[in-house]
Amino acid sequence: MHAIYRSPVLLRQLRQLVAFQALPSEHFHRSLPPLNSEYHRLSCVPPPREILHDGRRAKGLIRRTAMLTAVTKNVVAYPVARKDASVEEDFHGTAVKDVYRWLEDPDAPETEEFVNAQNSISRPFLETGEQWKKLNTKLTKLWNYPKYGCPARHGDHYYYFMNTGLQNQSVLYKQESLAGESQVFLDPNTLSDDGTVALTQKSFSEDGKYMAYGLSESGSDWIKILIRDAETGKDLGEVLEKVKFSEISWTKDNKGFFYGRYPDQDGKTDGSETKQNENQKLYYHRVGESQDKDTLVVEFPEEPSWRIQSSVSDCGKYLVLAIVKDCRDNIVYYADLKPGAAINGKLPVKKIVEKFEADYDYVTNEGSKFFFRTNKNAPNYRILAIDFEKPEEANWETLIPEHKSDVLDWVKCVDNDKLLVCYIRDVKSVLQVNSLTDGKLLREFDLDIGTIVGTFGEKQYSEIFYNFSSFLNPGSIYQFDFKTPEKAPTLFRDIQLNLEGFRREDYAIEQIFYSSKDGTKVPMFIIRKKRDSIAPRPCLLYGYGGFNISMLPSFGLSGLMFMDTFDGVLAYPNLRGGGEYGEKWHNGGRLLNKQNVFDDFQAAAEYLINNKYTTKDRLAIQGGSNGGLLVGSCINQRPDLFGAAVAQVGVMDMLRFHKFTIGHAWCSDYGNPSEKEHFDNLLKYSPLHNVHTPTEANKEYPSTLILTADHDDRVSPLHSLKFVAALQEAVRGSEFQKNPILLRVYQKAGHGAGKPTSKRIEEATDILTFLSKSLKVDAINA
Repeated sequence: MHAIYRSPVLLRQLRQLVAFQALPSEHFHRSLPPLNSEYHRLSCVPPPREILHDGRRAKGLIRRTAMLTAVTKNVVAYPVARKDASVEEDFHGTAVKDVYRWLEDPDAPETEEFVNAQNSISRPFLETGEQWKKLNTKLTKLWNYPKYGCPARHGDHYYYFMNTGLQNQSVLYKQESLAGESQVFLDPNTLSDDGTVALTQKSFSEDGKYMAYGLSESGSDWIKILIRDAETGKDLGEVLEKVKFSEISWTKDNKGFFYGRYPDQDGKTDGSETKQNENQKLYYHRVGESQDKDTLVVEFPEEPSWRIQSSVSDCGKYLVLAIVKDCRDNIVYYADLKPGAAINGKLPVKKIVEKFEADYDYVTNEGSKFFFRTNKNAPNYRILAIDFEKPEEANWETLIPEHKSDVLDWVKCVDNDKLLVCYIRDVKSVLQVNSLTDGKLLREFDLDIGTIVGTFGEKQYSEIFYNFSSFLNPGSIYQFDFKTPEKAPTLFRDIQLNLEGFRREDYAIEQIFYSSKDGTKVPMFIIRKKRDSIAPRPCLLYGYGGFNISMLPSFGLSGLMFMDTFDGVLAYPNLRGGGEYGEKWHNGGRLLNKQNVFDDFQAAAEYLINNKYTTKDRLAIQGGSNGGLLVGSCINQRPDLFGAAVAQVGVMDMLRFHKFTIGHAWCSDYGNPSEKEHFDNLLKYSPLHNVHTPTEANKEYPSTLILTADHDDRVSPLHSLKFVAALQEAVRGSEFQKNPILLRVYQKAGHGAGKPTSKRIEEATDILTFLSKSLKVDAINA
């Protein structure tokens, strides 16, 4: 989901709003979700097999399967999935049947047969005719332009990511100077034939001699850590496994790093399993040794849900531990690191913050004085100083106070004594520099409406880079050096699109504020081609609304493709539950307030229809992960509002989400079904438990495409499978349901991170084709 996983100390990947971003970002903003974060975007995979692993077909569960060579919108014969009425669970005195629980077993032959039967319907619907091929050809051409990441300095070299256009994975390059010759340092495309092995994170040693990096296979959150010699470009012998939700934090002597790993577990750990992730432990790995010699340094066996994120302090004398148990708030412990002393056993930890009541994101330290970005007594966040030698809260000091309206999004220390600070001001990035000494504002950078999607800057260097993106700008990378403060930032590299006739000035971007059901004003960006007047056009409404994630203006190829191909309109409401207006906005859309998110989204649709941007039969909604839950709930609650719906890797069973993989961490946003108050609330909007049979025309479900993947270990595909089974059963006998309800399950794919370009293009083509067949579209420019 953005991952439905939000760690306060991991890298945030600011994603494109419709298409998964092509490049890994380089900045480590500890406040935000990781690269393999829950924030999902488009993906694709090869066609599914029609038989089981052993060649047999399952017996008894699918009594009727639609093996169609062509599917029309009005004629869909759905498979009949077995209903097991014996499965019933008591929730606080309420009996709830779970007739499709057998679909929770990903390895069962009948589950695979169900998936094959669904794909045998969805694929012909999408692929029959010329539309898919035409759209795929155009999208492939549009995608084929060079994409760059910010340069980053490590040791004596600069490194940057670049994708020539259609490479499945971006390549990491190395150069001695910014004007020097570039050499391939790591090319993930050589690691698999189909591009499904991805570089998901990297961390250089202090001297730049080694790069530890994580590889993910088939989109799984599990990674393997390897170490590459920066001088030779060769990997060392060790491979670290069982790693997930972990930073790689080097000690300043360059001898090794800390990382988190999970214990061995029964069964698979390839991303297709559903077992809960528990008992993460922190280890220290020494360069040149095998993993079995790694030293266990920190564990909390009495707290199996805790995840330990580690940062070696800038001075190298402290190991800062930000410990999380769900998707918000963390406690802070630390351990002393003695220069020159070997790390051969558990480290004594000292407690600084002991209550899970706020975020504390380590920024830097000066001696024993540590600086944190926090929302402790500051819903819009502030910079706080804590002296580890006098850690009592009465001694805490504010360096940069909370802004009354702008949200302090991320901070990093640069040029020894400065803080590079990014605020969110009415859903737009504001970039500035403050003094680490007294917090005073030193300078502001001039930005248009958009988002900083990548940065590089470190305490030891005077040079910074930042990548600015907006709805119509794929990226502009700027360079600034504090050694020459009188000089304005220079444009280092401008990324250019490959769309014939495209001009930014031909499009209008407007930000409006509409009223939600309870009168709350909600911001929404609307992007469209300029016209003298507004007339109804095909419209794609995309939403998320959760986990304190801010949906900021950034570029998406699929969104541009939608506008150019269908002369369409894009709409991005900033729903409550996000972080656009700080913790108050987040709290307004979580736990018992979750219905506000759905109300905000439905009110956005009503605004677009009432103000003539679109009509019901031209309006599509889309969301992924937590946004998939949004789509699932809204088509149950207001099917009369939408012409089409696309739900990607969504959370659909709100009574059992906490039982699989990392789902228990989401209770901070959704509530725990084991508690009656939250059960009662979750039952009201859980997509699986609120499907209905259309009994009149305005209750008909919109054309619905549900997408998931077999290696999604963030939001297990069982959610989508159970929801589709229930939907199709509910509409099967209804004379009012003419619109199709389709499920597409991709293979060798996960929640979104690391998807190969070929798969992202294929899935984007699936979605655009589905919309072209489901909406009222006047003309297609393919």
